[in-house]
Amino acid sequence: MIAFDTNLLVRLAVNDDLEQAEIAEKLLETNEVFVSRTVLLETEWVLRSVYKKSPTEIASFFESALITQNLIVENTFEVTHALKWYKLGADFADAIHLCICGESLFYTFDNKFCKSAKEINITPGFKVL
Repeated sequence: MIAFDTNLLVRLAVNDDLEQAEIAEKLLETNEVFVSRTVLLETEWVLRSVYKKSPTEIASFFESALITQNLIVENTFEVTHALKWYKLGADFADAIHLCICGESLFYTFDNKFCKSAKEINITPGFKVL
C-alpha cells in the first residue's frame, strides 16, 4: 500500500497538469492507495480556495473517491457522515472534527459550527459556548 499527498489527490480532482494527473492515475490503478483525513482536509481547502470549486463539486469528488477501487480513505464511516453535513452547509473541517470526537461532547466558540446539520438533528452532540 502507498499513501497519497494532497497534491496527487488534487491532480485527480482537477486534472490541470496532465502529466502529473496521469502519474497519479497510474499509481491508483497499480496500487492500493491510502488517503488520510488530513489529506482530505487539505484537499478540500485547496479545491475551495485555490480552484474555487463549490461544496457540491468537492463533495461529489470525495464521494467518488470513497467508492473508487484501490482507494482507501481513513475512517470512511466518519468521512461519509462529515460529507452529509458538509453538503448541508457545514464547514468540512468542522464536520470532520465533530465526526472523530466519538462520544465526547464537542465544545466550540463557533456559532456557525455545523449549524445546518444541527438544526435537522443529524449531528452528534456539541455545545457552542
